Amino acid sequence: MALISIIVPVYNNAPSLPELARRLDAIAAEKPSHRFEFVYVDDGSADDSFAVLQKLASEDARIRVLKLSRNFGSNMAILAGMHHAAGDCVGFISADLQEPPETLVEMLAQWEAGYRVVLAVRKDRHGDPWLTRLFANIFNWLFEKLVFPGMSPQGVGFFLVDRQVVDVLLRCNEKNAHLIGLILWSGFEYRTVLYERARRLYGKSGWTFSKKIKYLIDAFAAFSYLPLRLSSALGLFLAAAGSLYALVIIVLRVLNLIPVAGWAALAVIVIITSGTQLIMLGVIGEYLWRSFEATRQRPPFIVDTVITSASERKASGDPDSHV
Repeated sequence: MALISIIVPVYNNAPSLPELARRLDAIAAEKPSHRFEFVYVDDGSADDSFAVLQKLASEDARIRVLKLSRNFGSNMAILAGMHHAAGDCVGFISADLQEPPETLVEMLAQWEAGYRVVLAVRKDRHGDPWLTRLFANIFNWLFEKLVFPGMSPQGVGFFLVDRQVVDVLLRCNEKNAHLIGLILWSGFEYRTVLYERARRLYGKSGWTFSKKIKYLIDAFAAFSYLPLRLSSALGLFLAAAGSLYALVIIVLRVLNLIPVAGWAALAVIVIITSGTQLIMLGVIGEYLWRSFEATRQRPPFIVDTVITSASERKASGDPDSHV
């Protein structure tokens, strides 16, 4: 019997956890030919999520709970779960129930058919705020056109991957990991499963605008040098335009055709060029910061507590409790 590990990153999702556990239990009952384990990762929740998870773990021997020392972000929470998951294949599902867990049944069927990577893709984004739809559409379009051609324009909501793929992801050990990008980068043939995103019934989304911006930067900085190339191209364009303009000024000056000089044109030129230079420095800085992050020996996440099926606890001083 294959062991299936399902990872659930949790961030202030206490109200939805009991129903999620019930629906995951129903999935396990629907697949009696497999064994299941459910790895919940509390990513620094400020509500009662950890207490709810403790109760669930005491009632179900298949549940393991990891409590991170603080909020490290969903990608790091999923990676923490992968480090502790023992399954022959590993999937993840969000805890807010907007992604229906039942989709995992169809995804498991694809894995059983021999595909090492199965991606769950939204059918559409109807119901999302227009700003969210705009941001998502721009990001997915750029990601598909510039980084991974062939990726669904609707993006990827969650995934299920074979143990071989999990081992590849863990070996990458990136500090600002973009998991979907790493999975596509690995090159394994994948299949997609469509799902309809449910309306949010529990709490508020923690997916803030600043996190979306970081997600976009992580995606492009990790898999594309295009921003650097665009900065170089923009610099060359401005240098060429500036040289031509300087030549025109020299010719006009020699012909004594320059009127009384004003400060407006000079101010506009300085503002545009200096602003462009700062943008280019910012792009370079993003790459340098990620290079600096990669050279430091800080762990990408810290596990404070582990609750196993036997409700055993490990303090953070245990070598197995942090990565």
